[in-house]
Amino acid sequence: MAQHVKSDIEIAQAATMIPIKEIVNDLQIMEAEWEPYGHYKAKLSLSIFDRLQQKRDGKIILVTAINPTPAGEGKSTVTVGLGQALNIIGKKAVIAIREPSLGPTMGMKGGAAGGGYSQVVPMEDINLHFTGDIHAITTAHNALAALLDNHIHRGNKLNIDVRRIVWKRVLDMNDRALRNVVVGLGGRYQGVPREDGFDITVASEIMAILCLADSLADLKKRLSKIVVGYTNSDEPVTVKNLQADGALTLLLKDALKPNLVQTIENTPALIHGGPFANIAHGCNSVIATKLAAKLGDYVVTEAGFGADLGAEKFLNIKTRAGNLEPDLVVIVATIRALKMHGGVPKDQLAGENIAALQAGLANLAKHIDTIRHFGLPHVVAINRFIHDTEKEIEVLKAWCQKQGINVELADVWANGGAGGKQLAERVVREIEISSKHFRTIYEWNASIKDKIHAVATKVYGAKAVEYSTQAEKQIAEYEARGWGNLPVCMAKTQYSLSDDPAKLGRPKDFTITIRELKAAIGAGFIVALTGNIMTMPGLPKEPAALKMDVDEQGRATGLF
Repeated sequence: MAQHVKSDIEIAQAATMIPIKEIVNDLQIMEAEWEPYGHYKAKLSLSIFDRLQQKRDGKIILVTAINPTPAGEGKSTVTVGLGQALNIIGKKAVIAIREPSLGPTMGMKGGAAGGGYSQVVPMEDINLHFTGDIHAITTAHNALAALLDNHIHRGNKLNIDVRRIVWKRVLDMNDRALRNVVVGLGGRYQGVPREDGFDITVASEIMAILCLADSLADLKKRLSKIVVGYTNSDEPVTVKNLQADGALTLLLKDALKPNLVQTIENTPALIHGGPFANIAHGCNSVIATKLAAKLGDYVVTEAGFGADLGAEKFLNIKTRAGNLEPDLVVIVATIRALKMHGGVPKDQLAGENIAALQAGLANLAKHIDTIRHFGLPHVVAINRFIHDTEKEIEVLKAWCQKQGINVELADVWANGGAGGKQLAERVVREIEISSKHFRTIYEWNASIKDKIHAVATKVYGAKAVEYSTQAEKQIAEYEARGWGNLPVCMAKTQYSLSDDPAKLGRPKDFTITIRELKAAIGAGFIVALTGNIMTMPGLPKEPAALKMDVDEQGRATGLF
């Protein structure tokens, strides 16, 4: 009889959590610096920064990956497993990761709190409503939409052009039916009719702002700069113009505080913020990362999807916004994703295929090349899956060693921190002996096109960039308004280095097409949308939600 392999949720529910107060005490956090959210969750006060101002920051380890398969490649699992492993080898490590969005959780991927014996817990809470941060962001975003429409209904003192409103509404769910809607129908007392639409909450500029702000005052300042639309005389209309910055800050004051939980092995983890990596900048909050660096000697954090998305944005955007830089990058690779990049269909990835694995190595090579562009030490972590064969693992290890690339097997799904000890030891050793020469790949005072070109060619490997007529007009407009010195946040498919999800591996001689730009002035970047990227995803044919339930004791089932 085949042995039953426990699911992630079964493993998480069997874990022995310790009261969050014990985690707080281990981190030497003072009584007035934290608030309990039940038995196993807490929010931390930003006043900790004042007390630890003179304390030396811990080393920051950034975990990224190759381009994933549709099911993801366990980057969060490796992040959690590495954090646990560092503690096993005697290092004081704190994990800092993003909060899952309900859209992907109910859609294709299921949960997003790590996996196997390398998870953050309580897993059900983290994957569902957690401490309410995403709800607060949804509320603040939609409060602004309501205030905007009310201003227009009440006489439109600012002379806003209703055809040029750029502030949509949001919902933390994948719902394609809401991408394009009409509001204000029903007569003169119901508002002014106009076209509108919904984005997913994690694509909201307010989510990006929360994750880039470094204080409550900075949060308010950034919120005030949000551009919601334009007047009939072509002037930007901001949150400050609507006098809404105070109310929005009030709604977000608790959401700005990082959330503290633990792993299955009771390693401390900060989970805070969750901007989409293929729409926004894809990193947990600056505040959580910097706080983790004050509380631990090592911080293990991650950036969404592959190095072409989350890592690029961490290194070009988050580092400058937060005045921080990583000490080493871990690049997660899986045998199955490499085989998919080598031409194997996703339903045939379980079988051994050395030829496809070798063909797919070009994708890994490009991501390594990208991290080298940033001048950072790096280690490849092979995230082991149960169908990987010993021969496949040896082929991947041998290729890395032949290229002079540091590589370690991470068996953290099955064995938790113990399965990542060699990776942890290698990471610590490389941080100690390697010299880093961190640099961003463009200057902020470069033109918008030069910044886009730098990302497209150096990170994606594109030969050229093309712009739609709309994008050309927007670039000219943004630079004329003085916004050209902001970094670019590229919105692109996660499955390919190109903007075409079907082009796997390491495509050559391709062109990146910029179809539209969006000004996120509060967040402090310009979003460049490529290909057919959607800011409101849809659900798949068989959503993960169809397998979810809850038993009579209130225990979740089928979450992942």
